[in-house]
Amino acid sequence: MARAIWTGSISFGLVNIPVGLYSAVSEKAIRFHQLERGTSDRIRYKRVNENTGEEVQYEDIVKGYDIGGGQYVVLSSKELEAVEPSGSRTIEIQDFVDQVDIDPIFYNQTYYVAPRTDGAARPYALLIEAMRAAGKVAIASFVMRSKEHLAALRVDGEVLALETMYFADEIRDPMREIDVKVGGQPPAERELSTAISLIESMSIKWDPTSYHDRYRARIEELIERKLEGEEVVTGTRPSRDTNVVDLMEALRRSVDEVRDRGTARGAPAEKAERRPARAAKTATDGAPERGTGAQAEKATSRPAKGSRKKAPAEAQGEQLAMMTREELYQLAQDINVPGRSKMNRDQLAEAVASARAARRAS
Repeated sequence: MARAIWTGSISFGLVNIPVGLYSAVSEKAIRFHQLERGTSDRIRYKRVNENTGEEVQYEDIVKGYDIGGGQYVVLSSKELEAVEPSGSRTIEIQDFVDQVDIDPIFYNQTYYVAPRTDGAARPYALLIEAMRAAGKVAIASFVMRSKEHLAALRVDGEVLALETMYFADEIRDPMREIDVKVGGQPPAERELSTAISLIESMSIKWDPTSYHDRYRARIEELIERKLEGEEVVTGTRPSRDTNVVDLMEALRRSVDEVRDRGTARGAPAEKAERRPARAAKTATDGAPERGTGAQAEKATSRPAKGSRKKAPAEAQGEQLAMMTREELYQLAQDINVPGRSKMNRDQLAEAVASARAARRAS
């Protein structure tokens, strides 16, 4: 079971609820060590005095605030602890607000909040139900890792989630940060209606499992192929046709691509009917980008209205035929196809189809 990264209590009026904070996310980024070329020797960093070049022990390091001219105001750990806010182990609720009133730019990091004792479970559950009934989130402050945080406590199912927040003076003004002038001449009515059609045609119900880290998948595939002794030859991907100057033409072609993508993957006909009529697409048009394997398989699972119903094996064969090698590799990885890193695109499609058929037979 995960350990709490911070322990303290929630102060709710005169009610005190002992709680712990737990990480709500686990980033899946691939991490590398630095090695000396030609060896497996790790590269290590040392804290050194920039003047003498000698290593300095951690306990001999103090913090200094730069006031310019090579001068610093030096502060010790004890001095910093002395000015920490009182009640530093308390998440002190100050106000309740409507969540829709908080701009998401203020949110920083998410944690789960859980009661630390059996006795804390009852007031913890009471706070959740009261907040749920009122439709509010709590705004609080607390100290963690020697920093005071603004935080929003919100109900997340049967637990409380805590979002650390930026203070107002930490949010940059976009009008001061962006050099390019925004706004200007309002769009033409045809441009606006076509852009709205494009947005509608790309609109779906939010499903977070439909999105995957494709770069991480390519890195994992590269590592696996090199582990198996394959010589990896890199190349550039063909770029999409972006030689479009006219905004209206770019919008029309975007709508065409989305419609073609939906039609090819079996999008419902009634959804396609809402999109503007299009001219015949030539063979030189840029092909639409494909999503991940899971997205492509999900999108192709719905036949177009009025089409004959295909047998499952036939429909799945068509789905696999439309996927890229990257998408097929992801599917092969999900169902644990052996030797997948050495297969080309057609071999992966055949292996995935065979593995699926074997599963259905069993």
